[in-house]
Amino acid sequence: MSGILKESSVIVADQKESSQIYNKGNFGYPLSGGSLELDLIEATFLLETGRLEVLRNDERMTFESLFTYSSASSEGFDIRYTVYRDIRQRGFVVKAETGDHDLSVFPRGKTLSSARPKYLVKSVSERTAFSIDAFMELAEGAQSKGRELLFGIVDEEGDMTYYVVSKRKLSGYSLFSGNAEAEGKLIRDRVFIFDEASAQSVYNSGAFGKKTENVLQLSLIETCYLMKKGVLVTVSADNGKKIGLSKMTGLGRSVQEEFDLRLKAFTDMRDNGLVVKTGFKYGTHFRVYEKDPDICHARFLVHAVEGSRALMWPEISRAVRLAHGVKKEILFCRSDDAGSEYIEFKRFRP
Repeated sequence: MSGILKESSVIVADQKESSQIYNKGNFGYPLSGGSLELDLIEATFLLETGRLEVLRNDERMTFESLFTYSSASSEGFDIRYTVYRDIRQRGFVVKAETGDHDLSVFPRGKTLSSARPKYLVKSVSERTAFSIDAFMELAEGAQSKGRELLFGIVDEEGDMTYYVVSKRKLSGYSLFSGNAEAEGKLIRDRVFIFDEASAQSVYNSGAFGKKTENVLQLSLIETCYLMKKGVLVTVSADNGKKIGLSKMTGLGRSVQEEFDLRLKAFTDMRDNGLVVKTGFKYGTHFRVYEKDPDICHARFLVHAVEGSRALMWPEISRAVRLAHGVKKEILFCRSDDAGSEYIEFKRFRP
């Protein structure tokens, strides 16, 4: 079977050959009169697999010459083709897309006539950086079309790694229930509630802090949250004077990077019924429970980031692998004055 290169596509004119190519894998787009138009990525794949010859000016093109031509005609063709070929060889029907996404992938065993695409694919190099804002926009675009966003990452050796990226909404069952005012004492950068009854009351209001004997220790983020809710008064261990929320927040900024960003994320998750603890031992900002930590394990690891923060794929890969190793889900939280949103990265094996 043969096709003729026409700028950005290859035309298979013979009706019988066109039908055969289309019916065995849904390659190309049927034209009036029975011919078939193949985009460059499809034609290159069919040429590489020995199912098509491509002619240019009556001369047969090699895979090298067509691949080189296509790469010169379309920026990033080599990356898109590597992803396309890998998914095709796994038995999926794949079509090229225009706009923000590169490819659409149909469910395994399904065709254009029997199903709609399940995934929209973005093909990238391992050295490509994306901001959280860009990830959010791409995920929203895919979800608005009823698709899942799939990133195909090509490393420097041409091997493939896939991630499903999606926006998440979080909610839990440990809604804040504090009402009685307690007194906490600031000692350096931690707050302690020494009164046993008050300590128990604050802990019971949402599993805040860490209890040791009859004393409750609170982090600065927990302290600021509880002070804002009006259930905690903090005093200085040096002079017994009350410390205002503004001064406590300032202390938090002085001892912890991105304190305001973390506090926004913490507040959003707490207000949505989740129990939030430090994620230091996992290399993230928070570990997050949907229920009482005494009866369940943390489900999520959450890292708070600015929307403009660019993430590199090695950084994402490390976070996903670590979360997977401890049986948790990794989320990045974008927090600003408008609120907080969460995006999940999950390893995918086609």
